[in-house]
Amino acid sequence: MNTSAAPIRESERLSWIDAARGLAILGIFMVNVPAFNAPYFLYGGESEYWTSSVSHTVQSIIDIFFQASFYTLFSFMFGFGMQMMKDRLEEKQVAYRPVIFRRLLILIGFGLVHAFLIWHGDILLSYGTLGLLLFVFFNASPKTLLLWSYTMLALLVLPLTLLLFTIRGQFGGMVDHAAIQQAVGNYSEGHLLAIWQQNLTDWLYAHQVGNLPFLALSLLPMFLLGMYVCKKHWLHDPDTHRRSIIKVWLVTGVLFLSFKAGPYMFGNPEWFGLAQDNIGGTASAIFYVLSITLLFRTKIGSKIAYPLTWIGRMSLSNYIFQSIISFFIFYSVGLGLYGKVTPLWSVIFVIVVFSIQILASKLWLHHFKYGPLEWLWRSLTYNKKQPFRRKTKDVF
Repeated sequence: MNTSAAPIRESERLSWIDAARGLAILGIFMVNVPAFNAPYFLYGGESEYWTSSVSHTVQSIIDIFFQASFYTLFSFMFGFGMQMMKDRLEEKQVAYRPVIFRRLLILIGFGLVHAFLIWHGDILLSYGTLGLLLFVFFNASPKTLLLWSYTMLALLVLPLTLLLFTIRGQFGGMVDHAAIQQAVGNYSEGHLLAIWQQNLTDWLYAHQVGNLPFLALSLLPMFLLGMYVCKKHWLHDPDTHRRSIIKVWLVTGVLFLSFKAGPYMFGNPEWFGLAQDNIGGTASAIFYVLSITLLFRTKIGSKIAYPLTWIGRMSLSNYIFQSIISFFIFYSVGLGLYGKVTPLWSVIFVIVVFSIQILASKLWLHHFKYGPLEWLWRSLTYNKKQPFRRKTKDVF
């Protein structure tokens, strides 16, 4: 038995898991770009500044099918991956705690660089810090994981949605015009230090102490659901668990459409937004990952979805690259298009960049075993330089 800690071998990879990560990277990018190129996600005013019917339609589509669906999907995959890593290390009789602890500390390091030097909307820092709490749950039973996940979601959604309903008449679509003007000025015209200062201001605004419980109670339940599915081996052996997968797929599909699209039939009231994002977002995330899994059970579906695996295998590198290219396109150190890109052009930008990433990832993986940041992450995690170049070129 090989008792040394090492990354998962290529022959052991589950293509539908990689594809689900790739889909998550697309969805996160679709939501991130409007928040990257304008201040309205943080400070309000989307409808006031983007007044055309086309802009409103695009924003509604993103809200229904992307908003709160893909950071939750990636959170689910994060929990799944952590549990899978823990199980694999134990099979090799390697102490999992120091290895996973190092992995999370390195992720926090990536997050610190990304959050403060590139973009305030970083998720890596949150994943790394909250991921440390998973040590409490690694040895929990599937039933316990499910109970904790549901309890956290209920604790966040039920009382707060009731509270928001009772004060619904006080919602007025608040817009912070001064903050918007400051952000547009610094990002579109400021020097690099002004951009970093504004980025810090936005990060502190988004991560106020009062917001942190909402963040934790949004991410942790998805981590635990991912761990639950990993322990149940649904995605390890989808054919064996096909009946359970289809049942959950149907239920989450109904919840997804009911909570994400349903509110638009009643004017999409602001007070329902928390339930829309947390219940609808959770359901849509699971629906998406199971949809990808079921697609891979068919010959045509696997061919359609397979290019997403190239993105998924390099998810960290692709995620950071998306922020770097956005930094150049939207901020004054590059093209300075901040505040000038409509929602429609944001979608076009995402499609173009993501298409290039698919081709670039395929080409990269033809020559290398890992993405550049994945290779660095693995080498530091296992305290050993990992092989990088392929000895023979694989055909994808």
